[in-house]
Formats: sequence, C-alpha cells, structure tokens
Amino acid sequence: MENLEFNEVQQHWDKLLASAVAWVPRILIAVASAILIYLIGSWLIRIIKRTAEKTFERREMDVSLQRFLGNLISWGLNILLFIVVVTQLGVQTSAFVAIIGAAGLAIGLALQGSLSNFAGGILILLLKPFRVGDYISSSSGISGTIQVIDIFNTKLVTPQNQLVVVPNGELSNSSITNYTQMGTRRTWFDIGVSYDADLKQAKEILLEVIKNNEFAFEDPAPQVVVTELGDNAINLSVRATTSNENFWTMNEQLLIACKAALDHAGIEIPYPQRDIHIRNKS
Repeated sequence: MENLEFNEVQQHWDKLLASAVAWVPRILIAVASAILIYLIGSWLIRIIKRTAEKTFERREMDVSLQRFLGNLISWGLNILLFIVVVTQLGVQTSAFVAIIGAAGLAIGLALQGSLSNFAGGILILLLKPFRVGDYISSSSGISGTIQVIDIFNTKLVTPQNQLVVVPNGELSNSSITNYTQMGTRRTWFDIGVSYDADLKQAKEILLEVIKNNEFAFEDPAPQVVVTELGDNAINLSVRATTSNENFWTMNEQLLIACKAALDHAGIEIPYPQRDIHIRNKS
C-alpha cells in the first residue's frame, strides 16, 4: 500500500519535472524577449524625445509647453512599452486597459474645470495670441502685462502693480486685445471745440502740436478729423502713432500741448451746458 502511494507521488513529481523542463525554455525565451523589447523600446523612446525636443525648439514653442508635451510623450510611450513587455511575458493586459480607462474617466469627471483650464492653456501656448511681456485686455474686463503663462492659468500685472491670476479656460474663451504685438500704438482721443470755432484753424493747430512732439511718428501720418457734432461741442479726433514704450508719455504730452495751443489761439474747449428758455405766456 505504501509502495503504491509512493509510486503515485513519484509519477506526479515526474510529470511536474517534465512540465517544468518543457516550460523553462519558453519562460527563458519570453523573459529574454521582454528584456530585449524593453531595451530597444527605451532606446526608441529616447530618440523620439530628442527628436520632439528639437522640433519644439525649431517651432519656437513656449518653454512651459515644451516641458509639458515632453512629459506627456514620455509618459505615453513608457506606458505603451510597459504594456508590450508584460504582454510578452504572458500577462493579460485587458485588466490594465480597463483600469486605465476607468481611472481616466474618474479623473476627467472630477477635474472638469481644471481640464477646461488645461485645454485653454494648451491653446494659448500653441496659438500664441499673446506672449510674456505683452499688454492685453480681455472682453471679461481683465487687463495687464503678461508675466507668466502656465498650463492652467496666466498671471498678469495691472498698471496699479497688482498681480492677477486668470484661469486659462476663461481667458481662451474671451476676446483679447493685444496692445503690444504690433510694435506700435496709435493714440486716439477726442477734443471738443465750440461751435463758434474755426474748424480749419483748430485742425491746423492740433496737427502742428503733433508734428512738434518728439515721440510722434511721421509714418503713418498723424490725423486730426472731425468725428461728431455733439450736444455741446464739435469733436476733433487726434490720432498719432508711436512706439509701445513711449505711448503713454506721448499721449499725456499731446493732451497738455493741445489744450495749451487751443487756449493760446482763443479757441474754446466747452464743457457740458444747458440753455434754458423762459416763455412768458402774457
């Protein structure tokens, strides 16, 4: 009886050894293939990353966007390489794919607002409606000089030296006025003169003021045009172009000089007034 049990155990052991001997070459081949795939895949990932970095530099992409896209490419390729390696080892990857999909869905639902800002940041960095150092204003009422453009938000400094952090989702969906990108700015303000004034003389005086300003460009030519017959005055629009850095200085100088020149010529700059007519019924 004991010999029979021993023989059964021996037979099972022999089968196990035979199976192990049969599986060892397969396991060794699978492991060797997985290691080879990993080494080749890592080498290819490094080449792809270097190629992508050179492409980003040639396209003069923003540094923040270069860093983000580089990390995104690296993570994506490494996850793909991991799936290929474990598949080569005989592990079923359907579970990994399901987990990654479920995690992506959960993260997307939890971070809807952040993903909107993230998408807005990508659009801003790719399309470049403004750059660091530009002065902008948006239809949402935000204005200032761009200090930092991040993936999720943009930081501006207002003329009052206040730091404003704006979500990129809001900024990318707004109409943006970029005052810096063209390199020059054109002042555009109205001066009202009385209805008794000689408009031709007033225009000549204002044009002479612009020509005497050290910051005003000759090209494009400055203009003084009649824009409105208002309730209390005839409005003359003063238009002159200068560089971005001299805009506010020129604008202030023109306002002061225009008023002084009109006062010297005896041309009145009227203020709002109302005429009252009293009728006597008798």
